Amino acid sequence: MTLLVCLPFGGSGAAFFHPWSAFATDGLEVVPMRLPGRERLIDVEPYRTVKDAVDAFVEDLADVADGQDVVLFGHSVGAVLAYELAHRLAPSVSVRHLFVSGSPGPSTERPHEIRASVREDDDAFLAQVQVLSGHVDQALYHPDLRELLLPALRADVTMHENYVPSTTEPLAVPITALRGTGDELVAVEDIREWAAFTSAGFAAVELPGEHMYVVDSGEAVMNLIQNAIRSDSVV
Repeated sequence: MTLLVCLPFGGSGAAFFHPWSAFATDGLEVVPMRLPGRERLIDVEPYRTVKDAVDAFVEDLADVADGQDVVLFGHSVGAVLAYELAHRLAPSVSVRHLFVSGSPGPSTERPHEIRASVREDDDAFLAQVQVLSGHVDQALYHPDLRELLLPALRADVTMHENYVPSTTEPLAVPITALRGTGDELVAVEDIREWAAFTSAGFAAVELPGEHMYVVDSGEAVMNLIQNAIRSDSVV
């Protein structure tokens, strides 16, 4: 059995990836990671650093991944979470492939003047998130839901904007970097930065859509992942 460990993008949760299981072939199990501050963990304080999140993911996977092959997928902040998790797992777990989506390489920093996390006013924060990601969950414009959902989104954005890679040592794991063809936020050149972070093969792939192409492309992404895994097995 191969586990496809999926890391959420900003403001999202494990539920986003549950429909992807319908597109999984035999031998591949979709395993979405949970972040606090949402879904079943709505009352738990959300993480504000990638390190804290990855520490928790390693603990969550300790028994699940024992003796299993692991493939990682993450979009946006999920991409850097997946990258850090790959480094943490690789010494003891068979990490077969890393798929990073909608993200420049891990060493790219977002300029302070355009960061959303520094905006204390909620409306200004959401407006800048819209600028930076091209997407804001409409539930955040409902006053009652905003009170519930905004803390997790703020924490995710802070985690992403303050991220500094723990290492730039290339992974001995193949990396495939993805983006939407119409993504105005992450260019082809940005995803190609990931080539420097692997010693085991790199591919850059585009799928139809904008920055949040993953919302409507679960089947296409799953097909791409499964084709890549089969190719890895042949090599």
